[in-house]
Amino acid sequence: MARSQTKVSKPNPATLDADPLAWLRLIRSRRVGPVTFHRLVADHGGVEGALAALPGIAQVAGVQEYSICPLEVVRAEMAQARLAGAQMLLWGQAGYPLALMDLPDAPPVLWAQGDIGLLARPMVALVGARNASSLGLRMTRRLVEGLAQAGQVVVSGLARGIDAEAHQAALDSGTVAVQAGGVDVIYPVENTELAAAIAAHGCRVSEQPMGLVPQARHFPQRNRIVSGLARAVVVVEAAARSGSLITAKNALDQGREVLAVPGHPFDARAAGCNILLRDGAVLVRSAQDVLEAIGVQGHFIAQTPLPVEAVAVPEPLPGPVPQRRALTDISAVHSQILARLGPSPLAEDQLIRDLALPPGMLSPALISLELEGRILRQSGGLLSLVE
Repeated sequence: MARSQTKVSKPNPATLDADPLAWLRLIRSRRVGPVTFHRLVADHGGVEGALAALPGIAQVAGVQEYSICPLEVVRAEMAQARLAGAQMLLWGQAGYPLALMDLPDAPPVLWAQGDIGLLARPMVALVGARNASSLGLRMTRRLVEGLAQAGQVVVSGLARGIDAEAHQAALDSGTVAVQAGGVDVIYPVENTELAAAIAAHGCRVSEQPMGLVPQARHFPQRNRIVSGLARAVVVVEAAARSGSLITAKNALDQGREVLAVPGHPFDARAAGCNILLRDGAVLVRSAQDVLEAIGVQGHFIAQTPLPVEAVAVPEPLPGPVPQRRALTDISAVHSQILARLGPSPLAEDQLIRDLALPPGMLSPALISLELEGRILRQSGGLLSLVE
Protein backbone atom coordinates (compact mmCIF):
# COMPACT_ATOMS: atom_id res chain seq x y z
CA MET A 1 0.00 0.00 0.00
CA ALA A 2 1.64 3.21 -1.16
CA ARG A 3 0.71 6.45 -2.84
CA SER A 4 2.73 9.26 -4.35
CA GLN A 5 3.51 12.46 -2.49
CA THR A 6 2.65 16.05 -3.44
CA LYS A 7 5.55 17.92 -5.03
CA VAL A 8 6.47 21.40 -3.90
CA SER A 9 8.94 23.99 -5.09
CA LYS A 10 12.49 23.25 -3.93
CA PRO A 11 15.76 25.12 -4.45
CA ASN A 12 18.60 23.67 -6.48
CA PRO A 13 21.19 22.22 -4.03
CA ALA A 14 24.02 23.54 -6.20
CA THR A 15 22.89 27.14 -5.62
CA LEU A 16 22.53 26.99 -1.84
CA ASP A 17 24.73 28.98 0.51
CA ALA A 18 26.95 26.74 2.61
CA ASP A 19 27.16 28.90 5.77
CA PRO A 20 25.72 26.63 8.49
CA LEU A 21 25.03 29.59 10.77
CA ALA A 22 22.73 31.09 8.13
CA TRP A 23 20.88 27.78 7.74
CA LEU A 24 20.33 27.53 11.48
CA ARG A 25 19.22 31.15 11.78
CA LEU A 26 16.56 30.66 9.09
CA ILE A 27 15.12 27.35 10.30
CA ARG A 28 15.21 28.48 13.97
CA SER A 29 13.41 31.74 13.19
CA ARG A 30 9.87 32.11 14.48
CA ARG A 31 7.16 30.49 12.34
CA VAL A 32 9.60 29.11 9.79
CA GLY A 33 9.09 25.38 9.34
CA PRO A 34 10.71 23.05 6.79
CA VAL A 35 8.20 23.73 3.99
CA THR A 36 8.43 27.50 4.47
CA PHE A 37 12.24 27.24 4.64
CA HIS A 38 12.42 25.56 1.23
CA ARG A 39 9.94 27.96 -0.34
CA LEU A 40 11.75 31.03 0.97
CA VAL A 41 15.11 29.74 -0.24
CA ALA A 42 13.71 28.85 -3.68
CA ASP A 43 11.98 32.23 -4.01
CA HIS A 44 14.96 34.32 -2.89
CA GLY A 45 17.88 32.49 -4.49
CA GLY A 46 19.51 31.09 -1.37
CA VAL A 47 19.54 31.01 2.40
CA GLU A 48 21.12 34.44 2.78
CA GLY A 49 18.55 35.97 0.46
CA ALA A 50 15.73 34.33 2.38
CA LEU A 51 17.12 35.65 5.67
CA ALA A 52 17.28 39.18 4.29
CA ALA A 53 13.72 38.99 2.94
CA LEU A 54 12.09 37.37 5.98
CA PRO A 55 11.51 40.48 8.14
CA GLY A 56 9.88 42.28 5.21
CA ILE A 57 7.64 39.29 4.47
CA ALA A 58 6.60 39.14 8.11
CA GLN A 59 5.85 42.87 8.10
CA VAL A 60 3.64 42.56 5.01
CA ALA A 61 1.89 39.68 6.76
CA GLY A 62 1.13 41.98 9.69
CA VAL A 63 3.50 40.29 12.17
CA GLN A 64 4.71 43.05 14.47
CA GLU A 65 8.30 43.33 15.74
CA TYR A 66 9.45 40.23 13.86
CA SER A 67 13.15 39.39 14.00
CA ILE A 68 15.15 36.46 12.73
CA CYS A 69 16.90 34.09 15.13
CA PRO A 70 19.86 35.90 16.76
CA LEU A 71 23.36 34.91 15.74
CA GLU A 72 24.41 34.20 19.33
CA VAL A 73 21.60 31.62 19.68
CA VAL A 74 22.78 29.52 16.75
CA ARG A 75 26.43 29.89 17.77
CA ALA A 76 25.49 28.46 21.15
CA GLU A 77 23.73 25.56 19.43
CA MET A 78 26.82 24.89 17.31
CA ALA A 79 29.02 24.90 20.43
CA GLN A 80 26.65 22.48 22.18
CA ALA A 81 26.75 20.19 19.14
CA ARG A 82 30.55 20.13 19.17
CA LEU A 83 30.52 19.12 22.85
CA ALA A 84 28.06 16.32 22.04
CA GLY A 85 30.09 15.12 19.05
CA ALA A 86 27.18 15.78 16.67
CA GLN A 87 27.62 16.48 12.96
CA MET A 88 25.47 18.94 11.02
CA LEU A 89 23.91 17.65 7.81
CA LEU A 90 22.42 20.25 5.45
CA TRP A 91 19.76 19.50 2.85
CA GLY A 92 21.38 18.84 -0.52
CA GLN A 93 24.90 18.78 0.88
CA ALA A 94 27.31 15.88 1.41
CA GLY A 95 26.13 13.30 3.94
CA TYR A 96 22.47 14.34 3.92
CA PRO A 97 20.17 11.29 3.42
CA LEU A 98 19.12 11.09 -0.22
CA ALA A 99 15.88 9.38 0.84
CA LEU A 100 14.71 12.65 2.43
CA MET A 101 15.69 14.96 -0.43
CA ASP A 102 12.37 14.93 -2.30
CA LEU A 103 10.08 15.24 0.73
CA PRO A 104 8.13 18.51 0.69
CA ASP A 105 8.88 18.94 4.40
CA ALA A 106 12.43 17.57 4.37
CA PRO A 107 14.38 18.80 7.41
CA PRO A 108 16.74 21.56 6.20
CA VAL A 109 19.15 20.69 9.03
CA LEU A 110 19.84 17.37 10.74
CA TRP A 111 22.12 16.74 13.70
CA ALA A 112 23.72 13.28 13.66
CA GLN A 113 25.73 11.23 16.12
CA GLY A 114 27.52 8.07 15.04
CA ASP A 115 28.05 6.52 11.62
CA ILE A 116 26.40 8.79 9.05
CA GLY A 117 27.36 6.31 6.34
CA LEU A 118 24.33 4.28 7.43
CA LEU A 119 22.10 7.08 6.14
CA ALA A 120 23.16 6.25 2.57
CA ARG A 121 22.12 2.59 2.85
CA PRO A 122 18.63 1.18 2.13
CA MET A 123 16.40 1.25 5.21
CA VAL A 124 13.23 -0.35 6.51
CA ALA A 125 11.34 1.18 9.42
CA LEU A 126 10.00 -1.00 12.23
CA VAL A 127 7.57 0.71 14.59
CA GLY A 128 4.97 -0.39 17.10
CA ALA A 129 3.50 -0.37 20.57
CA ARG A 130 5.37 0.89 23.62
CA ASN A 131 3.67 -1.74 25.79
CA ALA A 132 4.63 -4.49 23.37
CA SER A 133 3.72 -8.11 23.98
CA SER A 134 6.37 -10.81 24.21
CA LEU A 135 5.11 -12.18 20.91
CA GLY A 136 5.47 -8.74 19.32
CA LEU A 137 9.04 -8.45 20.58
CA ARG A 138 9.88 -11.92 19.25
CA MET A 139 8.41 -11.01 15.86
CA THR A 140 10.47 -7.81 15.81
CA ARG A 141 13.70 -9.70 16.45
CA ARG A 142 12.84 -12.22 13.77
CA LEU A 143 12.11 -9.49 11.22
CA VAL A 144 15.36 -7.68 12.03
CA GLU A 145 17.36 -10.89 11.52
CA GLY A 146 15.92 -11.40 8.05
CA LEU A 147 16.26 -7.77 7.04
CA ALA A 148 19.86 -7.67 8.25
CA GLN A 149 20.75 -10.69 6.13
CA ALA A 150 19.47 -8.76 3.12
CA GLY A 151 21.59 -5.70 3.95
CA GLN A 152 18.76 -3.48 5.18
CA VAL A 153 19.36 -0.89 7.89
CA VAL A 154 16.58 -0.73 10.51
CA VAL A 155 15.24 2.73 11.37
CA SER A 156 12.91 3.50 14.28
CA GLY A 157 12.07 6.16 16.85
CA LEU A 158 13.97 5.09 20.01
CA ALA A 159 10.71 4.66 21.94
CA ARG A 160 10.24 1.88 24.45
CA GLY A 161 8.74 -1.42 23.27
CA ILE A 162 8.93 -2.35 19.59
CA ASP A 163 11.24 0.56 18.68
CA ALA A 164 13.80 -0.29 21.34
CA GLU A 165 13.70 -4.00 20.46
CA ALA A 166 14.26 -3.23 16.77
CA HIS A 167 17.27 -1.01 17.55
CA GLN A 168 18.76 -3.54 19.97
CA ALA A 169 18.42 -6.42 17.51
CA ALA A 170 19.99 -4.36 14.70
CA LEU A 171 23.03 -2.97 16.55
CA ASP A 172 25.43 -5.30 14.76
CA SER A 173 23.85 -4.96 11.31
CA GLY A 174 22.99 -1.25 11.22
CA THR A 175 20.32 0.87 12.87
CA VAL A 176 19.27 4.53 12.78
CA ALA A 177 17.33 6.16 15.63
CA VAL A 178 15.32 9.31 14.90
CA GLN A 179 14.78 11.36 18.05
CA ALA A 180 11.88 13.67 18.86
CA GLY A 181 14.01 16.05 20.92
CA GLY A 182 17.59 17.20 20.60
CA VAL A 183 20.01 14.50 19.51
CA ASP A 184 21.78 14.96 22.86
CA VAL A 185 18.58 14.44 24.87
CA ILE A 186 17.63 10.81 25.48
CA TYR A 187 13.93 10.05 25.82
CA PRO A 188 12.76 7.90 27.44
CA VAL A 189 15.54 7.88 30.04
CA GLU A 190 15.35 4.09 30.29
CA ASN A 191 16.86 3.91 26.78
CA THR A 192 20.01 5.82 27.77
CA GLU A 193 22.26 2.75 27.54
CA LEU A 194 20.68 1.72 24.22
CA ALA A 195 21.12 5.24 22.84
CA ALA A 196 24.81 5.19 23.74
CA ALA A 197 25.18 1.85 21.94
CA ILE A 198 23.46 3.25 18.86
CA ALA A 199 25.79 6.26 18.82
CA ALA A 200 28.76 3.85 19.00
CA HIS A 201 27.56 1.28 16.46
CA GLY A 202 24.72 2.94 14.55
CA CYS A 203 23.47 6.50 14.06
CA ARG A 204 21.15 8.88 15.92
CA VAL A 205 19.59 11.87 14.16
CA SER A 206 17.29 14.77 14.98
CA GLU A 207 16.10 17.96 13.30
CA GLN A 208 15.45 19.66 16.65
CA PRO A 209 17.78 22.11 18.39
CA MET A 210 20.45 20.68 20.65
CA GLY A 211 19.23 20.33 24.23
CA LEU A 212 15.52 20.37 23.36
CA VAL A 213 13.41 18.18 25.65
CA PRO A 214 10.69 16.62 23.45
CA GLN A 215 7.04 17.55 23.88
CA ALA A 216 3.94 15.90 22.43
CA ARG A 217 3.99 17.93 19.20
CA HIS A 218 7.54 16.83 18.39
CA PHE A 219 6.73 13.13 18.02
CA PRO A 220 4.61 13.38 14.84
CA GLN A 221 7.39 15.52 13.35
CA ARG A 222 9.89 12.79 14.20
CA ASN A 223 7.63 10.13 12.69
CA ARG A 224 7.71 11.70 9.22
CA ILE A 225 11.52 11.41 9.24
CA VAL A 226 11.35 7.76 10.32
CA SER A 227 9.06 6.93 7.39
CA GLY A 228 10.89 9.26 5.02
CA LEU A 229 14.22 7.52 5.53
CA ALA A 230 12.71 4.10 4.86
CA ARG A 231 11.69 2.27 1.73
CA ALA A 232 8.91 0.63 3.73
CA VAL A 233 7.30 0.98 7.16
CA VAL A 234 6.40 -2.19 9.04
CA VAL A 235 3.96 -1.82 11.94
CA VAL A 236 4.40 -4.74 14.33
CA GLU A 237 1.89 -3.82 17.03
CA ALA A 238 -0.22 -0.66 17.34
CA ALA A 239 -3.40 0.44 19.03
CA ALA A 240 -6.23 1.94 16.99
CA ARG A 241 -4.99 5.44 17.88
CA SER A 242 -1.24 5.50 18.11
CA GLY A 243 1.88 7.23 16.86
CA SER A 244 2.66 4.17 14.76
CA LEU A 245 -0.42 4.82 12.64
CA ILE A 246 0.74 8.42 12.17
CA THR A 247 4.03 7.01 10.86
CA ALA A 248 2.09 4.72 8.53
CA LYS A 249 0.03 7.65 7.22
CA ASN A 250 3.23 9.64 6.66
CA ALA A 251 4.63 6.70 4.74
CA LEU A 252 1.61 6.67 2.43
CA ASP A 253 1.90 10.41 1.84
CA GLN A 254 5.59 9.96 1.03
CA GLY A 255 5.03 7.11 -1.42
CA ARG A 256 6.53 4.42 0.83
CA GLU A 257 5.20 0.90 1.28
CA VAL A 258 3.12 0.23 4.39
CA LEU A 259 3.10 -3.25 5.89
CA ALA A 260 1.60 -4.68 9.07
CA VAL A 261 1.81 -7.78 11.22
CA PRO A 262 -1.68 -9.19 11.89
CA GLY A 263 -2.89 -9.80 15.44
CA HIS A 264 -5.76 -11.29 17.36
CA PRO A 265 -8.96 -9.19 17.16
CA PHE A 266 -9.28 -9.27 20.97
CA ASP A 267 -5.81 -7.78 21.51
CA ALA A 268 -5.99 -3.96 21.59
CA ARG A 269 -2.31 -3.81 20.64
CA ALA A 270 -3.19 -5.39 17.28
CA ALA A 271 -6.17 -3.15 16.47
CA GLY A 272 -4.12 -0.61 14.52
CA CYS A 273 -2.34 -3.27 12.48
CA ASN A 274 -5.63 -4.96 11.63
CA ILE A 275 -7.08 -1.62 10.53
CA LEU A 276 -4.10 -1.07 8.24
CA LEU A 277 -4.53 -4.55 6.76
CA ARG A 278 -8.23 -3.94 6.20
CA ASP A 279 -7.33 -0.75 4.34
CA GLY A 280 -4.82 -2.43 2.04
CA ALA A 281 -1.49 -2.70 3.85
CA VAL A 282 0.75 -5.66 2.95
CA LEU A 283 0.43 -8.52 5.42
CA VAL A 284 3.73 -9.50 7.04
CA ARG A 285 4.48 -13.05 8.18
CA SER A 286 8.25 -12.87 7.87
CA ALA A 287 11.07 -10.68 6.60
CA GLN A 288 10.61 -12.29 3.19
CA ASP A 289 7.24 -10.52 2.82
CA VAL A 290 8.94 -7.19 3.50
CA LEU A 291 11.77 -7.86 1.07
CA GLU A 292 9.35 -8.85 -1.67
CA ALA A 293 7.35 -5.65 -1.13
CA ILE A 294 10.47 -3.52 -1.68
CA GLY A 295 11.79 -5.59 -4.55
CA VAL A 296 14.63 -7.39 -2.76
CA GLN A 297 14.16 -11.10 -3.28
CA GLY A 298 15.66 -12.47 -0.10
CA HIS A 299 19.17 -11.25 -0.76
CA PHE A 300 21.08 -7.99 -0.61
CA ILE A 301 21.35 -6.07 -3.85
CA ALA A 302 24.37 -3.78 -3.46
CA GLN A 303 23.64 -0.17 -4.27
CA THR A 304 26.09 2.68 -4.71
CA PRO A 305 24.59 5.89 -3.31
CA LEU A 306 24.29 8.64 -5.88
CA PRO A 307 26.40 11.72 -5.25
CA VAL A 308 24.42 14.76 -4.23
CA GLU A 309 25.19 16.35 -7.59
CA ALA A 310 23.33 13.52 -9.33
CA VAL A 311 20.03 14.17 -7.57
CA ALA A 312 17.60 15.47 -10.16
CA VAL A 313 16.40 18.85 -8.94
CA PRO A 314 14.94 21.07 -11.65
CA GLU A 315 16.57 24.41 -12.29
CA PRO A 316 14.32 27.39 -11.56
CA LEU A 317 12.54 28.54 -14.68
CA PRO A 318 13.51 31.97 -16.00
CA GLY A 319 10.81 34.59 -15.94
CA PRO A 320 10.04 38.24 -15.35
CA VAL A 321 10.74 39.81 -11.99
CA PRO A 322 7.43 39.75 -10.08
CA GLN A 323 5.87 43.16 -9.62
CA ARG A 324 4.87 44.40 -6.18
CA ARG A 325 1.11 43.98 -5.79
CA ALA A 326 -1.18 46.42 -4.07
CA LEU A 327 -2.09 45.65 -0.46
CA THR A 328 -5.75 45.39 -1.48
CA ASP A 329 -4.88 42.64 -3.98
CA ILE A 330 -2.85 40.77 -1.33
CA SER A 331 -5.70 41.06 1.15
CA ALA A 332 -8.14 39.71 -1.44
CA VAL A 333 -5.95 36.67 -2.10
CA HIS A 334 -5.64 36.05 1.65
CA SER A 335 -9.41 36.23 2.02
CA GLN A 336 -9.95 33.75 -0.81
CA ILE A 337 -7.50 31.30 0.72
CA LEU A 338 -8.99 31.55 4.21
CA ALA A 339 -12.51 31.13 2.82
CA ARG A 340 -11.53 27.87 1.14
CA LEU A 341 -9.69 26.36 4.09
CA GLY A 342 -11.14 24.82 7.24
CA PRO A 343 -10.00 22.62 10.12
CA SER A 344 -9.91 19.57 7.81
CA PRO A 345 -6.68 19.48 5.76
CA LEU A 346 -6.89 20.38 2.05
CA ALA A 347 -4.22 19.55 -0.54
CA GLU A 348 -2.39 22.61 -1.85
CA ASP A 349 -2.83 21.35 -5.42
CA GLN A 350 -6.59 21.26 -4.89
CA LEU A 351 -6.52 24.80 -3.45
CA ILE A 352 -4.69 26.05 -6.55
CA ARG A 353 -7.32 24.43 -8.78
CA ASP A 354 -10.21 25.79 -6.69
CA LEU A 355 -8.94 29.35 -6.69
CA ALA A 356 -7.64 29.31 -10.27
CA LEU A 357 -4.69 31.45 -9.17
CA PRO A 358 -1.15 31.17 -10.55
CA PRO A 359 1.23 29.37 -8.13
CA GLY A 360 3.51 32.43 -8.19
CA MET A 361 0.71 34.47 -6.59
CA LEU A 362 -0.44 31.78 -4.18
CA SER A 363 2.98 30.79 -2.80
CA PRO A 364 3.89 34.13 -1.13
CA ALA A 365 0.33 34.47 0.18
CA LEU A 366 0.54 31.06 1.87
CA ILE A 367 3.90 31.96 3.41
CA SER A 368 2.47 35.22 4.75
CA LEU A 369 -0.55 33.47 6.27
CA GLU A 370 1.69 30.82 7.83
CA LEU A 371 3.91 33.49 9.36
CA GLU A 372 0.79 35.16 10.72
CA GLY A 373 -0.13 31.88 12.37
CA ARG A 374 -3.46 31.68 10.52
CA ILE A 375 -2.82 28.51 8.51
CA LEU A 376 -0.96 25.30 9.25
CA ARG A 377 1.10 23.23 6.82
CA GLN A 378 1.16 19.48 7.28
CA SER A 379 3.13 16.71 5.63
CA GLY A 380 1.95 15.65 2.20
CA GLY A 381 1.28 19.21 1.02
CA LEU A 382 -1.84 19.65 3.17
CA LEU A 383 -3.16 22.97 4.51
CA SER A 384 -5.67 23.78 7.24
CA LEU A 385 -6.90 26.73 9.26
CA VAL A 386 -5.44 27.33 12.72
CA GLU A 387 -8.38 27.16 15.12
